[in-house]
Amino acid sequence: MPAHHDDKQNGIIQEADGQGPAGSSDDSEKTTNIVSHVTAKSEPPPEPPESIRVRTSVILSFWALVIFLGLPIWWKTTTIYRANLPLQQMMEWADGKACKPVFPLRISIEAPLLQQQEAKHLIRTTQHALDDLNDFSAHHLRLQLSQPPSARNPLVTSKGLRPEITSMSEEQEDIALVVRLRLGGPGPTPSAELQQYSPMLNIFYAPNHIPSTSVGSSPLASFIANKLQEIFAEEQAMIAYILSASNSGYTSPQSSPNGQTSQTPQSPSAVNREQRSSLIKSLPADLVDSLARRTTRSLKYSPTYHLTFSLFTPNAAPSSWAISSAITEYLAPLLESLSPISNFTIDTQVQLYATFSPTVQNPTYDPSQNLWTLRREDLSGFINAAEWPLSPSIGVGPTVNFVLYVPSPSTIPLVVAPNNGHSWLIPQWGGVSILNPPFPTDNNSTTNLRIPPHLPKEFLLPPLQIFTHQLLSLLGVPSTPPSLPLRLLTLSRVRSASLLLSASSTLGSLARLTLALPSISIPQSVASSVDLTLNHLNAACNDLREGKFESALYNARISEREAEKGFFEKSMVGQVYFPDEHKVAVYLPLLGPVGVPLVMGLLKEGRRVWRGWRGGRR
Repeated sequence: MPAHHDDKQNGIIQEADGQGPAGSSDDSEKTTNIVSHVTAKSEPPPEPPESIRVRTSVILSFWALVIFLGLPIWWKTTTIYRANLPLQQMMEWADGKACKPVFPLRISIEAPLLQQQEAKHLIRTTQHALDDLNDFSAHHLRLQLSQPPSARNPLVTSKGLRPEITSMSEEQEDIALVVRLRLGGPGPTPSAELQQYSPMLNIFYAPNHIPSTSVGSSPLASFIANKLQEIFAEEQAMIAYILSASNSGYTSPQSSPNGQTSQTPQSPSAVNREQRSSLIKSLPADLVDSLARRTTRSLKYSPTYHLTFSLFTPNAAPSSWAISSAITEYLAPLLESLSPISNFTIDTQVQLYATFSPTVQNPTYDPSQNLWTLRREDLSGFINAAEWPLSPSIGVGPTVNFVLYVPSPSTIPLVVAPNNGHSWLIPQWGGVSILNPPFPTDNNSTTNLRIPPHLPKEFLLPPLQIFTHQLLSLLGVPSTPPSLPLRLLTLSRVRSASLLLSASSTLGSLARLTLALPSISIPQSVASSVDLTLNHLNAACNDLREGKFESALYNARISEREAEKGFFEKSMVGQVYFPDEHKVAVYLPLLGPVGVPLVMGLLKEGRRVWRGWRGGRR
């Protein structure tokens, strides 16, 4: 039984394997196909068209959001706004091509005792003599005949402007000097007298000094011309120095035969080499040095200055001073005269127990002169900046400090060696004056000095006179002529020239900055300031040509202020400190994770479309 059972099983197995008698060739082929299909790599089923459309729509929708919404928002929020600036005009002003400053000063001649024909002939001969003396045609004097007024009051008294004179006519404003011809005693030569508190020159002549109408020249005409040239010599030198020292391409106007002026354009480099050299060489060397020192010493122009008057003493007295009444009486008239040029604010202070700076050597006693002296080399460290409350930022404008120092009784009188001076000027800062008043004594003793607790107004007159001269020096007022109104008028013309050149130079700097840094923003406020600057520069230049110097100063002040305002705009500075490397560091961590899937999905979809297109062509 077991053997029979085994044989039966073997027959069944052989039959199942297709090797027995029941196998066929068809079953063998089917088995081979099944095995090969199992062993081969599996291929995914074809993607339905609906899924392809959904994937394509998703990819395109993301890219549509990026292109039509994301990019415009990014461009709008990150674009640097740059207002359009007239760069060409700005560079022309900076190079001195847009305006050639000229200063035609009108001199009014009053000749009440001369016939009309004689007066005109005298003016004509004097004008020819002036033109022969003048080597700098940008600053020239133009004589004109005027009728003498019924009564002419001086504009300035010994204490400043007359309070009843508040305004002048336009014709009087344009007159730089009035020359009044007066008949004097007989003499070999004429004489002149310049009024100290009025812009008026009196010329005294004899009847035989009047030239005949048939004579081309006369001693009286030469005398008037030389006197006028002498009066305005320093002003002419100051303007020539300012124009030559500027960076603009200024060229001196050339006089034509008909008395008009013409300008010859030159390149800025040629001007800086030739014009500066010629203008400077035409001035005396000592005058050039004096002008250079004055420029270094003077304060930069400002529409408003703040004056601080300080009383310092190493003791407990004096603890008060009549500074308010002294300023009102002695200084206020001068400040009123300077009001067309700049405004002034004033404050005062008293500091007790104010000691010297530690770097200053104590005063030494000179028995030969019975004086206490300070060394000249110690003056630079006299101000104790660490303990004395002298803030340089008080007020809306630059602060000018005037220090009145009252020494202790043991060091009276105190002077500065070696010339025994009592005051000195600190360039671009202020001035110091030492007060050694006649102090009373106790019990009529000459050794027991007692400092009064209060300084009256009379004691303050000498220091305020010193402070007045120091203030004029710090403002850049010329030292000649002796007439104060003429010096102030000179200052207004000089300020007009310097402000015009300063505004032009600032416009050039702004234009070069705009071209050099394309990444900085230029807000509309800067464009408005530039337009306003150009308008007032044109007005100031025209006013100078017409001799309207007060209006020229007004327009030059506005142009300089607007030019500085546009150049120092706060919003322009931020982009300078935002380089491209910083932008990459900001954008890469944000756009990398988002951009890579979008780009890869777009590439895959593009490859699928490309394969489908190629398969369709086959």
